Amino acid sequence: MFEPSSLSAEWEDLLARRPDFRDSLCLYEVVLEAWGMWSPSAVRVLCWSPEECRERWERGAALIAEAPPAFDPEALEPILGPVIEAVAGIGEVEADAMRRFAEAWDEGRLGAPALLPGLQKGGENVPAALGISGDLLGFVGYLGLRPPLEAYFAQVRPYFSADFWDAGHCPFCAAPPAFGDIADDGKRWLSCALCGGRWTIGRLRCPFCDNRDARTLTRLSAEGAEEGYVVEACDLCRGYLKGVDRRLRWNAASPLIEDWGTPHLDLIARRRGYWRGTPSLVQLAAPDPGDEGA
Repeated sequence: MFEPSSLSAEWEDLLARRPDFRDSLCLYEVVLEAWGMWSPSAVRVLCWSPEECRERWERGAALIAEAPPAFDPEALEPILGPVIEAVAGIGEVEADAMRRFAEAWDEGRLGAPALLPGLQKGGENVPAALGISGDLLGFVGYLGLRPPLEAYFAQVRPYFSADFWDAGHCPFCAAPPAFGDIADDGKRWLSCALCGGRWTIGRLRCPFCDNRDARTLTRLSAEGAEEGYVVEACDLCRGYLKGVDRRLRWNAASPLIEDWGTPHLDLIARRRGYWRGTPSLVQLAAPDPGDEGA
């Protein structure tokens, strides 16, 4: 169950271990506060049967592709408002972009579907139309739509089994994974930062391009105080995924919190020429001309 209060407690615990990050990551405190105050009562949940869900998963279709949510824009504003304000505080470029975002949203030219990777149409370039970078638009979507999507998929979550799914993207919202975990039994679990979905994938497999050649898969493992944290990267597509080996770091926080709280791992991966599949604060604070969606 999605519990913003638990995430807030985890976040405070992580910052207690990494106090030097508190100021640079203060945006996430605003986000967690907005999540905690938002009510999911206005969201119409997906009510498919176990059989309906399984049939889609077994043929490789994420649920959102055939059952897109119809979110009421007004119901999302209590989350999007604080998120937009917090992102606008990053700098002048972000403030100007968020002004255009708010105008497009208020005028009905921009809605939730444009923020969902699983609903993007070929040839449609929403960022270019709005004059907002893809990274920035995606970042706002990830922060503003997580609670609504958690509520939307809540009823069908129990129907999922790892045996039904064999793809690198999320079986619920079709977004790329944002974090990876090695569980106590050695299985590799991927996590979706957009909707909260989790699924398994082979240890020697790139979730972005499906490369399974161990010779072109790189694993960077932290040592000392950071032991247990890893960066898994593909030398073919150059995509990377942060993660934690919970056999070594049993007290690690939830994937979302660990992702937010390890920007230093993103910097290490970026300096080696790898790209991240999901938007992050690091991409905005330290933009790279080679970043996708820029």
